[in-house]
Amino acid sequence: MAEIEPSRQTATAPAAPSRSSPFPPVRHIGMSAPLRWIAAGWHDLWAAPSASLFYGAAFAVMGWAIYFVFRHAHEYTSALTAGFLLVGPFLCTGLYDISRRLGAGQPVTLAATMTAWRANLGAFSMFALILTVVMLVWARASLVTFALFFSSGMPSLTGFLSQVTSIEHWDFVLTYFAVGSVFATIVFAISVVSVPLMLARGTDTVVAAITSVRALAANPLPLLFWAVLIVLLTAAGFATLFVGLVIAMPVVGHATWHAYEDLVGEN
Repeated sequence: MAEIEPSRQTATAPAAPSRSSPFPPVRHIGMSAPLRWIAAGWHDLWAAPSASLFYGAAFAVMGWAIYFVFRHAHEYTSALTAGFLLVGPFLCTGLYDISRRLGAGQPVTLAATMTAWRANLGAFSMFALILTVVMLVWARASLVTFALFFSSGMPSLTGFLSQVTSIEHWDFVLTYFAVGSVFATIVFAISVVSVPLMLARGTDTVVAAITSVRALAANPLPLLFWAVLIVLLTAAGFATLFVGLVIAMPVVGHATWHAYEDLVGEN
């Protein structure tokens, strides 16, 4: 089958900030843009399969490690698995660099992409710290939610999912997902384009995060669609006992780079 390279749809930009502004102009995109990002991410995955699949395998191994370490305490497993997603934007830095190199016609080597963050060490360190703090706060909030609804003891290992998703515990499910959605929304808002922006232009953490929020504010519906696609692809990875993450996470990571190019890229 002939390989199809996704085409880039022209995005329209609002009035650009003044030249003295550190913030790049944000473009408006269409509802179909996230689907093109996914297609472009799939293309990048197979343009550099060895490096991309390495990162995908790393995500799967982290998922298995969380499961086996906390297999007798599923309240920790669920909290850390969700938290693991909260720091995903930073963990995908190597995947962004692969797509950057492919777009620039540069050679792709795994070793080079693994240290891409060194080009903007201060900003990357600060962003990683922010995501780590959010993950730790989420983990605490998750445990508190479990404790409030299961005061007689945490759900047993046997039938864990059936217990926490049963009709009897519908109030817990709604509360748990509502709390999780707050943290996920915060992380998504500040990370739509922030890490690719820090990687490509060397911007600081504050500028990158604010630019991400501006991109979301300018394109709420397309980026809500993008968030739904990320959740679906990640859920598919989890549903296959983390094996699916080997493919899903590289596709999402590469697609995020193309989202950056459409939203605030220099081209």
